[in-house]
Amino acid sequence: MWEKKGAIGGDCLRYIYSKIFFINPPSGINRFHSKNLAKSTFPILTQYSVISSYLNPTARKLKGTDLLAQTQILPSSKFSAFYSTKAPSRSFRKRNNKRAKANSKPILDEARFQRAISQLPSRFINEELCNIITLEDDPLVCLELFNWASQQHRFRHDVSTYHVTIKKLGIAKMYEEMDNVVNQLLAVPHIGNEALYNLIIYYFTEARKLTRAVNIFKRMKSSRNLDCRPSIKTYNILLTAMLGRGRNSYINHMYMETMRCLFKQMVDDGIEPDIFSLNSMMKGYVLSLHINDALRVFHQMGVVYKCLPNSFSYDYLVHGLCAQGRTNNAIELFDEMKEKGFVLSNKSFNSLVNALALGGKVKEAVNYLWEMIDKHRSVDIITYKTVLDEICRQGRVGEATSMLKEWQEKDLVDGITYRELLHVLEDDFGNSNYRERFRY
Repeated sequence: MWEKKGAIGGDCLRYIYSKIFFINPPSGINRFHSKNLAKSTFPILTQYSVISSYLNPTARKLKGTDLLAQTQILPSSKFSAFYSTKAPSRSFRKRNNKRAKANSKPILDEARFQRAISQLPSRFINEELCNIITLEDDPLVCLELFNWASQQHRFRHDVSTYHVTIKKLGIAKMYEEMDNVVNQLLAVPHIGNEALYNLIIYYFTEARKLTRAVNIFKRMKSSRNLDCRPSIKTYNILLTAMLGRGRNSYINHMYMETMRCLFKQMVDDGIEPDIFSLNSMMKGYVLSLHINDALRVFHQMGVVYKCLPNSFSYDYLVHGLCAQGRTNNAIELFDEMKEKGFVLSNKSFNSLVNALALGGKVKEAVNYLWEMIDKHRSVDIITYKTVLDEICRQGRVGEATSMLKEWQEKDLVDGITYRELLHVLEDDFGNSNYRERFRY
């Protein structure tokens, strides 16, 4: 007989079938055991699967007819499932809309396409087609013009038509269509140049198809055409793409090995690195927490590579040194920057002030904070909070509140930031002696 075990009790199913007015229930029902139900979904039923809202505790109070109205009969005996009636979340709707937008195919403007064709002579050349595609704003019309020209008698695409078509599709982020055009290009031997391949590599990295970009780079390396060989610009595009892949130090560390090999290959091929590639290497070392390697590249810039550092070179190093708490080295570089007329960026200036404050050098942190303000650099709320916290930890709560009030009077912080900082100080350091000083 029936037992109250498994996912649904036997009494529950017998109650449901009695309310559906089964006069002669199938003989298999009597032999049904709830343990079988736990293994598979309603294995005895051959035509319909009954899913009841009896699992809901409120359904136990319903009458038989109401419970029958709550019951759903699905025409499947093997794939029955319980579906949620809750509305989809916001993140799900966002992903679904993004997926639908990506899968939706654009519609060709036939009138615009025919108008573009009418502007071409009967026997057009590549330059004329290139001009029409360049002036066309609709990327789908550009692609259709390219495909239409491919089917014309005695016409063959050259580097210019491939270049302008791939650029139009890349700007429009139509990467799948661009990939098809690239495949057509690669199928034609002895066509292409460095600028065209650099453009392809750039848009493949923008589409996060780094493997595809590397394959194009290998094709350039093995090409017998000297005009297709990679240049310093090719290497810089790949280095920039690898810098943008990681969002934490571990991922940057993994890509840093590839960047190191790529940089070595560039030097071995006789290509002299420029300031952009050297800064990319330093930034990669800083992001992967190899500060000493970044300093090694910095000191080799003028001696080995005949390339003087710029403001970005100092900026990356100061930020990396502050991240590791090496404030003395960071200050040395900062003083060297000022002698050369460079100014730190907002990010590195904030890093320097935070690192000094957290290291207990509050006086130096405040001095650099005021220097940062004098140079019209943007101070974030974290820097303000760190400086105030360290001043209060040294027992100078009154000085912290006076400084905060001075920032407000000079319009360095708005009303929302002022109240937020004031509430933080009151929550962290307010007591019976100082609480009245926090009131405003």
